[in-house]
Amino acid sequence: MQVIRAQQVFDGEHFLGPGDVVVDGPNIVAVNSPMEYAADVPVEDLGDVTVLPGLVDAHQHLTWDCSFDAVGWHERHDDEALLQQGLVNARQALAAGVTTVRDLGGRGRAPFDLRDECSRNPAAGPTLLVAGPALTTPGGHCWFLGGQCSGPEELVMAVARLDEAGVDVIKVMATGGNLTPGSAPHESQFGLAELRAVVEAAHAAGLPVAAHAHGTQGVSDALDARVDTIEHCSFMTADGVAEDATLVRRLASSGVTVSITGGTIPGPIPPAIAVRMPALAAHGRRMLAAGVRCIISTDAGIGPAKPHDVLARTVEHAVEDLGATVDEALAMCTARAAEGIGLGHKAGRLRPGAAADLLVVSGRVDHEPSAMRDPVRVLRGGIAV
Repeated sequence: MQVIRAQQVFDGEHFLGPGDVVVDGPNIVAVNSPMEYAADVPVEDLGDVTVLPGLVDAHQHLTWDCSFDAVGWHERHDDEALLQQGLVNARQALAAGVTTVRDLGGRGRAPFDLRDECSRNPAAGPTLLVAGPALTTPGGHCWFLGGQCSGPEELVMAVARLDEAGVDVIKVMATGGNLTPGSAPHESQFGLAELRAVVEAAHAAGLPVAAHAHGTQGVSDALDARVDTIEHCSFMTADGVAEDATLVRRLASSGVTVSITGGTIPGPIPPAIAVRMPALAAHGRRMLAAGVRCIISTDAGIGPAKPHDVLARTVEHAVEDLGATVDEALAMCTARAAEGIGLGHKAGRLRPGAAADLLVVSGRVDHEPSAMRDPVRVLRGGIAV
């Protein structure tokens, strides 16, 4: 048993003030105000720090190389090279306090082998949920991952193959995207009937569905198909971002989890995104204000501005760009994110029975969100990594 004492504790929903997090092996056994313990229980008083649950990034691509040429990267590298890149990226994420990652699109066995290695060795990387290749149309967004399908029957068969391969979640491209030449984010790739076929097959197998959806029609169809999470949900049009108050209200009343893929480091971003940034921020503010159940993830791996340790910066961005409070921003990448990906029982919270996944950062995050960029201690399953 060990005790970590801090000037500020965030439990996944609220700041608690000075407190102790008591860890026994891989689990948290208590979170309480500073107190006396038995003589054989070590108490480590870290002083002016904030202790938080390990961060939960619900949307990464761990086996990608963060270049603008995703297609070329995959063409030039075999699965072993992708795995080795994934190991580097997983360690980078973990060092920044990201202790849980949902990998939403990778090729071949690399994501599965990476998940297995991180399961065997807590210091290798975060706890992983993997989707394998995203389901897409022939030549559609991320076709190079190997998930091309046409029509409901092929989609149902693909879900069965992915279930047999051992995925944790099904990823489907409801619309096109920005990274694949010939793909347009505002255009739908699959209609409602096809998305329903995916959801019904996946849910019958006990698997959740994450739908990549930018355009409003794709978002609406994903919502009607009852997917579990909607990724991006950006309301993109051919030349901007739509304002659709009715659809925002539908998202809010449904309770579906919307994964806003924010967070970048300074540097180049695709021009199609850069020109839309003010409108995307305004759209995010509208969703939060309407009560849409939003979490914050990163889409790490897709470009130079999206390294695998960028999630900490999303807290600042959520406060500055989306108008979130600091505790709301933190909840969107801890407790709320864990719940959104089905791990709310063990990840994203500091409470008895939860996994001892902890992030300790220098200073008081409630006073200065940029403190998230200064990790001083990371525990995964009670092991300092």
